[in-house]
Amino acid sequence: MALNSIELSLFSSRLTAVCDEMGAVLRRAAFSTNIKDRLDFSCAVFDTDGRLCAQAAHIPVHLGSMAFAMQGLVSRTAWSPGDVLIVNDPYLGGTHLPDITLIAPVFLGDSCLGYVANRAHHADVGAASPGSMPISTSLDEEGLVIAPALLVRAGEMNRDKLQEIIVATANPMQMEGDLAAQMSANRSGRKRLLELVRSLGPDAYHAGLKAVNDYGERLAASALSVIPNGCYRFEDVMDDDGLGQMDIVIAVTVRVNHGMIDVDFSGTAAQVAGNINCPLSVAAAAVYYVFRCLMPPHTPACAGSFRNIRLSAPPGCLVNAQHPAAVAAGNVETSSRIVDVVMGALAQALPLQIPAASQGTMNNLAMGAHAGGRCWDYYETIGGGTGGGSHQAGLDAIQSHMTNTLNTPIEVLEMTFPLRVHRYQIRRGSGGSGRHYGGDGLLREFEFLAPATVTLLTERRRHPPWGLQAGAPGERGENRRNGELLPGKCSTVFSAGERLTVATPGGGGWGATP
Repeated sequence: MALNSIELSLFSSRLTAVCDEMGAVLRRAAFSTNIKDRLDFSCAVFDTDGRLCAQAAHIPVHLGSMAFAMQGLVSRTAWSPGDVLIVNDPYLGGTHLPDITLIAPVFLGDSCLGYVANRAHHADVGAASPGSMPISTSLDEEGLVIAPALLVRAGEMNRDKLQEIIVATANPMQMEGDLAAQMSANRSGRKRLLELVRSLGPDAYHAGLKAVNDYGERLAASALSVIPNGCYRFEDVMDDDGLGQMDIVIAVTVRVNHGMIDVDFSGTAAQVAGNINCPLSVAAAAVYYVFRCLMPPHTPACAGSFRNIRLSAPPGCLVNAQHPAAVAAGNVETSSRIVDVVMGALAQALPLQIPAASQGTMNNLAMGAHAGGRCWDYYETIGGGTGGGSHQAGLDAIQSHMTNTLNTPIEVLEMTFPLRVHRYQIRRGSGGSGRHYGGDGLLREFEFLAPATVTLLTERRRHPPWGLQAGAPGERGENRRNGELLPGKCSTVFSAGERLTVATPGGGGWGATP
């Protein structure tokens, strides 16, 4: 059955609405601040082969990595109605251990129509340090590793598996509540998807999926065809791995041939001792994100939109790490630098379309206490400046590129945790100068009302976000304890009354200053 343009738009929108409703259910049912207030979660729909059909406008690093890894996950499982699969293993379809993914098949009778899935970041997955973002040297140090397993089989909860997961955390009730919220989101998605299929009929539904994917491929091909044929190379560095290795190279070569894109990370440094390694699925998420930015806004978020993009990376390099390399910061920090290098390469081909570098970090802050009284875990990412472009200045004080979370409202933070926020303001003048300035970063200052262990995983503390077309770089970020400079990656104990200040980078400027 052929769909006309209106029917195609309606079909695509109805699929996206399924994901939106899943996200609404997850947010409202969640227990943890990280999920219900920061919205650190993502929801999507997949076809019977695990190919992406639709997603909500959630977290790019979650969604792109799910799109890359889902086919392998669903193909190795014998599915039944009522099943729920759980996974967080970065080497078997996850990203890093705090991101726990739940996948549920959608059956109509005996026929599997596809899958609904959501991925949410849990601030406690059993790591020794509060916030479960430790300065780690192997995957096992980062918390509980969950290989793909059925948490629910044919509607019956696997109580042993659930108990194994929740007892690994310092707050089992919160983990159990958040997992229940994730299962509720999938139930909502399954219900709505079945309503859509029943209203259309299975044949029309599958025809609609094919039409959406073919439409996405056409839109993507048209958008990518404007990139001149050629070979574009760029490299940048990670500041450090937190364990003494500095200036770790990420190199990319983007080859363009009549809209066909090959992204090759040959020349990238080998995986390191610290935790900035990332699995190939995370690198894929960053690559997909950059090229999605070049496509029209109405391009459907489906597998067809990425058919003409291929990527490769040498096994064992920083962006295609091999087990058991530590990956806690790879998902957040290295993914941000991958965006920078791919954009840096494309800036050579599309100088008026690619902006200067944004802050290039998520400024990860994990903290809490597991002993000596109150038990708590907290995690957040902090916004910064985006890069200026050919037509506009960068934006101030926002999350950029691979993350799309909210900040934790100060009222929620201070009511929930033994913290007081003394300053939360724009870091004026931190954006790079140029014809169009880079956006300014943020300044966030905390006072601890009780002792806490703090882990910082931050970048752009040594190397600033670069400008383009003679624009100046943005200011580097800074982390300070009672005014004294801290390393970009560190873990330390703060006493009651001490203060932590995080000043985030500004974006690079674009063009020479008039």
